[in-house]
Amino acid sequence: MKLAIRLVLAAFMLLTTETVWAQDANLASTPPMGWNSWNHFGLNINDAVIREQARALVTSGMKDAGYNYVVIDGGWEGYHDANGNFRPNILKFPDMKGLADYVHSLGLKIGIHDSPGPVTCAGREASYGHEEQDAKTFASWGIDFVKYDWCSGSLVYKPDQMRAAYEKFHQALLSTGRPIVYNICQYGMEDVWKWGASVGGNMWRTTGDIRDSYDSMVKIGFEQNGLEKYAGPGHWNDPDMLEIGNGGLDGDESRTQMSLWAILAAPLFAGNDLTKMSPETLAILTNREVIAVDQDKAGIQGHRAWQEGPVEIWMKPLADHSIAVGLFNRDEQKMTITLHFRDIGVNGSAELRDLWAHRDLGSFKDSYTTEVQRHGVVMLRVNAAAQE
Repeated sequence: MKLAIRLVLAAFMLLTTETVWAQDANLASTPPMGWNSWNHFGLNINDAVIREQARALVTSGMKDAGYNYVVIDGGWEGYHDANGNFRPNILKFPDMKGLADYVHSLGLKIGIHDSPGPVTCAGREASYGHEEQDAKTFASWGIDFVKYDWCSGSLVYKPDQMRAAYEKFHQALLSTGRPIVYNICQYGMEDVWKWGASVGGNMWRTTGDIRDSYDSMVKIGFEQNGLEKYAGPGHWNDPDMLEIGNGGLDGDESRTQMSLWAILAAPLFAGNDLTKMSPETLAILTNREVIAVDQDKAGIQGHRAWQEGPVEIWMKPLADHSIAVGLFNRDEQKMTITLHFRDIGVNGSAELRDLWAHRDLGSFKDSYTTEVQRHGVVMLRVNAAAQE
């Protein structure tokens, strides 16, 4: 099948799903990118930590590579005062507006964590019963992104009320008049990908929490196949944050996560300490060619094209009619993998570029064979213009 036809069909699938898109089309037109405090720091955050990480996002070159959200996850919360105003923990965050202004002064955007339940996952106060007032508070601080985490939601809502709970906060955000990216985080329950966009979600978690291990990462990442029809500009499936640089993934495994998340058109949120990155970690996180696949304007989430045992081949059609392809080796030893072009809809010859080696490989007819390291990946851009 010609790739142009595949693109038309993919676009048609996006337009004809039963979901009614309700989010601002100008928000998250490509998958959001940034940094989130949770994976590395957990609750051990304060104003100084966030400022330090924001500065590092700029000085490291990650901002220039596209990472522009600094998200304060759990640990900032204080209490609702007698007037119902949400106050941060002033010992850790004495001036949220001042912090947001600082992050904005760096050319970045700022996000925050909250919950529809009475308390957060760590038992801190959350927004139940204060939704509209809290949304206005966040907007007054200058917040650009809210991660709305289910946490204790089940204490006050039944499963069939989850959708309404998320819609309630969506309306609260809309009432502020401020453009705020809405991150629905409820771990994939109730098939959220089928309704997340209809309650204003710009991205929604499709899985439980990722852990800093190869097994956790691949279990989450490779189970995303089949969800591609629910993603597109303004509304993205979210398989959780990047663990690259936290120590649990080696270089090949880190390139596997970065490649797979890019093919999945997933939001890219680093979760490491940006002030202590190795050159390899920084190079992986800022690979412009791989990021370009994630941020491709066509907004098509990729899918599995072929699998045999521990070998998987994934593909993602791109706006320029080329195809991003990942050759993944999940085995414990090096494997030889052959990409048959017919499996990605290409007949005859194609020109290939290796996105991690940053080099053109040349023209190949019908197939391409290469070695892939244990737990590793070879990521290609296949130029469909060379089809016969």
